[in-house]
Amino acid sequence: MKEKIEALKRQIMEYFVGKESVATDVLVCLLAGGHVLLEDVPGVGKTTLARTLAKSVKCDFGRIQFTPDTLPGDVIGTTIYNMKTGEFVYREGAVMHQILLADEINRTSPKTQSALLEAMAEGQVTVDGKAYALPAPFMVIATQNPVEFLGTYPLPEAQMDRFMMRLSLGYPEEGEELRLAKNFLDGKMDGEIPSVCETGDILEMKKAVTQIKLSDGVVKYVRDMIQITRSEKSFVLGASPRAMLALIRASQAKAFLADRDFVKPDDVKAVAVNVLHHRLSLTPEAKIRKEDVDRLLKELVLKVKIPM
Repeated sequence: MKEKIEALKRQIMEYFVGKESVATDVLVCLLAGGHVLLEDVPGVGKTTLARTLAKSVKCDFGRIQFTPDTLPGDVIGTTIYNMKTGEFVYREGAVMHQILLADEINRTSPKTQSALLEAMAEGQVTVDGKAYALPAPFMVIATQNPVEFLGTYPLPEAQMDRFMMRLSLGYPEEGEELRLAKNFLDGKMDGEIPSVCETGDILEMKKAVTQIKLSDGVVKYVRDMIQITRSEKSFVLGASPRAMLALIRASQAKAFLADRDFVKPDDVKAVAVNVLHHRLSLTPEAKIRKEDVDRLLKELVLKVKIPM
């Protein structure tokens, strides 16, 4: 299994030119059963990363481009009347894929955005009162432009809480950008991406992640980290119990990728900021003081007592 993980990492970085840490965090979310929100300016490789991941693990890949006129039925599907049989038939929506790229999710209306909530939380969609199970593994990789861009609808807190991590790619380093240009000139960006592991391998890895052990001290460490966000006066609300569970599972996946069968406090610290920062909002007073969520979180994490 370790060989397949290393092969998967190499494969992703072969076709995706960017920060390796971001690609690793996306892989953590996949193995932890979470969803990812990629937020950054256009053209930095958000779509490329999602497509590379799906092709590398040989998963069924779907993409939906959100626009202001996208309807909930386009996402979850709808029922249509079959005149030959006289029955209503379910027509699948874009969500019926193992890895779904929800491109520019904040360009569509809140009604359409909310169509993904049930799928992300429960692995199913309900259409006309009937539930339809989604394929396994199921992962949403949503992209959005910064909320200051015109024509965008900020995601509500309830939906932000469904994402395990929010990540930002940023612009590539000089060497990475030169390699990107070379890949483009060599036609490599247009080539087919070979798979290095099967869907069954991912399901097996996800099951193994759930078996990674946490000591009582590490569980309390996670809980204390969640609790300290609730006592920080610069935040409107602290992290939710769902955030605590997401942090636990992400820490297990981080330990699994490090080829360990137990979670260390360092695993928790490594994923804490990316798991928590999109779930926390600054108070108006904190915004006036020009506080930064990431900086506050890093300071709070350092204040939490590390278990022996």
